[in-house]
Amino acid sequence: MQESDLVAVSALEAQSHPAPWTAGNFRDALAAGYSTIVGETGGAIVAYGVLMMGPREAQVLNLTVAPAARRCGLARALLRRFLDDALRLGGEQCFLEVRLSNAAAIALYRAEGFVPVARRAGYYPAADGVGAREDALVLRRGVLVSAENSAPTHGNRDHRG
Repeated sequence: MQESDLVAVSALEAQSHPAPWTAGNFRDALAAGYSTIVGETGGAIVAYGVLMMGPREAQVLNLTVAPAARRCGLARALLRRFLDDALRLGGEQCFLEVRLSNAAAIALYRAEGFVPVARRAGYYPAADGVGAREDALVLRRGVLVSAENSAPTHGNRDHRG
């Protein structure tokens, strides 16, 4: 992801989330040196992500795929790229939060070796903007996972970064 991607990324973010990040949030992530990535199809950005590194751990802050591009493997490819990045940068474990209602994302993360470690009550704003806040499931995975627990993590033709 680069500065010139922020208009497209911010537009996709606004379409995809009830409490979207702003262009300024993405700009701050770039300025902070976070690992960022976009996935493209036909020259258009259809996926993106932000990974923050800390001492020996990584946190996926944002991983989004456009509705029309879902179920094509982009989220899995971006997640695996982040896990490769985390390993290369000295990470030992990776965390993320996901809405409890996001069954598809939870299934993907579990298939990639993430396990629940906590629940954050009222973490997300209501999806409709007016109802009760939604809990987040906190998931964790070791960065270096044996081959029987996760598929190889190399290669992704649909990314820039």
